[in-house]
Amino acid sequence: MKSRIKSFATAGMLTVLCACATSPTGRNQVLLYSETQMAEMGGQAFSSMKEELTISNQRVENSYVQCVAKSLTPYVPQSVFSGEWEVVVFEDEQVNAFALPGGKIGVYTGLLNVAKTQSQLAAVIGHEIGHVIAHHGNERMSTSTLTNLGTQAVSQVISSNEVAYSDAIMAAIGMGSEVAITLPFSRAHESEADLIGLALMAQAGFDPRESVVLWQNMEAASNGQQPIELLSTHPAPQSRIANLQANMTGALNDYQQTTTRPNCH
Repeated sequence: MKSRIKSFATAGMLTVLCACATSPTGRNQVLLYSETQMAEMGGQAFSSMKEELTISNQRVENSYVQCVAKSLTPYVPQSVFSGEWEVVVFEDEQVNAFALPGGKIGVYTGLLNVAKTQSQLAAVIGHEIGHVIAHHGNERMSTSTLTNLGTQAVSQVISSNEVAYSDAIMAAIGMGSEVAITLPFSRAHESEADLIGLALMAQAGFDPRESVVLWQNMEAASNGQQPIELLSTHPAPQSRIANLQANMTGALNDYQQTTTRPNCH
């Protein structure tokens, strides 16, 4: 009987936790960490990356990326981050970018070979900011806590003010290894960030239709090596394109209504 009561109590606790927050697209989320903790972890991770990776010293490259990023960040809700965003260009062939809690944005120079216009770059940076707006790092860490450590550890996390090491936040934005839980969950995050980024770039005056061209470029750059969607942490390009096109009407409306037109060429 005691074990049954304990099971019911655990289930009740998990239900409460799962309903504690709602994402911008209406999903229930588990968010166990405070904004202060997430911002501190984001800052730690970003500082580590700046020490370990080569920062680009190309003036034109930096100016271009800064212009696109700074055109987007004013449209981020103040509740997410109200300060000045730090934007760094890393000299690396990776076709990638990232954003971290606490107002940190990193762009790898390899991305500029695929994101060929300012609007395409805005689609990527907007997507990465979308992860921060939707608290995906917090949600991913919180889910990991629930999955791996159990309810006793959850209670300790909630009551503790300690901030984890920077590798925790890097794991939260990185790839998972469990097909049954981590990968589908990550694909949901990616699709959600696509839509948030689409709205963000349109509000900032970047052409949202370029987001579709971006993923066509991504697919071409993969040379047919894209892993099958079931075992990928990211949706396949065609799935992303379909998702973006299905939500393009609202984005185009936002784009046409704003008088802002960034000039980051």
